[in-house]
Amino acid sequence: MHWNNRKVLVTGGTSFIGSHLTDLLVAAGAKVRIVDDLTSGKLENVEHYVKGGKVEFVQMDLLKPGNSRKAVEGMNTVFHLAAIHGGRGYVDLHQALCAQNLAMDGMLIKDSYEAGVEKFVFASSGCVYPNYKQTDVKEVLYLTEDMVGPPYDADNMYGWAKLMAEMTLKSYYKDFGMKSASLRFFTVYGERGHENHAVIAMIAKAFVKMNPYPVWGTGEQIRNWTHVKDIVRGMILAGEKIDDGTAVNLGTMERTKVIECAKEVLRYTKHDAKILLQPDMPVGPLNRVADNKLAKELLGWEPEIKFMDGLRSTIDWYFKAKDRGQVEKILEKMLTER
Repeated sequence: MHWNNRKVLVTGGTSFIGSHLTDLLVAAGAKVRIVDDLTSGKLENVEHYVKGGKVEFVQMDLLKPGNSRKAVEGMNTVFHLAAIHGGRGYVDLHQALCAQNLAMDGMLIKDSYEAGVEKFVFASSGCVYPNYKQTDVKEVLYLTEDMVGPPYDADNMYGWAKLMAEMTLKSYYKDFGMKSASLRFFTVYGERGHENHAVIAMIAKAFVKMNPYPVWGTGEQIRNWTHVKDIVRGMILAGEKIDDGTAVNLGTMERTKVIECAKEVLRYTKHDAKILLQPDMPVGPLNRVADNKLAKELLGWEPEIKFMDGLRSTIDWYFKAKDRGQVEKILEKMLTER
């Protein structure tokens, strides 16, 4: 597939991940339309493209009847990243709001099919994996795509909505031949990230010099933080190579404990603070790491950025881009909100 002059919709395109995807699509010559309600995205992330005529921006709430049909009209490919979401605190504490993604995703898929969209690429999540498989930090576990049920046990309503969208796309391919792909993201971080996700939150706490320095949980939780540039590169490849609705993990296979990340943030920022573990705070699954063999097989994809290298570059960006006073005002709220 050649992206040059291809009409591409990016929902949630002003957001952290969506804006990085837009960078690649514009560079490839695609004609990009962004639809975003700006509840968590920032127009400044793509404003230079809009002003330069390279991106059409439409501020729109995809939950309002009729809007999803307007959004997809005339598009060849849809990259669907828009969602009601946040970090662990938000996913745990705002179940009803996250459940609204069921309606958003369903309407956009239906309208894309009826409008003749050629390919639908869905931003799914590691939250589709069964919680009961991710409880033992002593187990060396790598989640393979076929581990997603039955029995199903997705991570909160956010995870269930992602799972239902994946299953819907598989059904649309089987019944109607609508081409699609789903990408299961694993704990994405990097430049333009938000303070409601773990890595940016840990960086922000050092930036405002919190002491003691709070770390949610026991610190033993295991994650495989994946850099946003690797994630969006995988999305482009899926848009080119997967048609049948197959869901693929996009994640590193590095197993990193939360406490290891926190200690590196403190070391790199030279913030001499006492770590305060908070085991009563939301932590999610204790052992979540992707197996990325299928992505290598189907996409020729593997992560290029090692976590500790990406963490340091993200710290450099954050300390350069942010104002301490502003971060102090928003940080506490952002830990559980959008």
